[in-house]
Amino acid sequence: MFKKIMLPIDLEHVEQLEKAVQVGIDLARLYESTVCLVGVTTEAPSAVAHNPDEFAQKLQRFASELSEHQGLPIESVAYAAHDPSVDLDKTLMGAAAEVGADLVVMASHVPGFPEHFFASHGGHMASHAPMSVMVVR
Repeated sequence: MFKKIMLPIDLEHVEQLEKAVQVGIDLARLYESTVCLVGVTTEAPSAVAHNPDEFAQKLQRFASELSEHQGLPIESVAYAAHDPSVDLDKTLMGAAAEVGADLVVMASHVPGFPEHFFASHGGHMASHAPMSVMVVR
């Protein structure tokens, strides 16, 4: 049913993504899909990496460890954005098309007061992406 599943990964908050990652892995097993982890980083040094190349290496290492643990081939693609907090939705939409994803599985967070003023990234993807999107809370 699904050929390629994209999992957006925030390396700074990996522990909060566990449920969404497991759902994506389970769906990949069920439909014999390939999995692609997508990470978006800033071009400036961040808490995760000093530069986009280091971020890409850390994302690849995470994908390799997950692949070994789950027994599935998992690839990764890293993108650099000038300001990920502003460019994240556009970058993820472009990434989904570029990697050929026909399903995006992404984590949500518990809605709070800021969601009255700002749209969530998962909500934006679910509303505007041309492929199926599953937001996991």
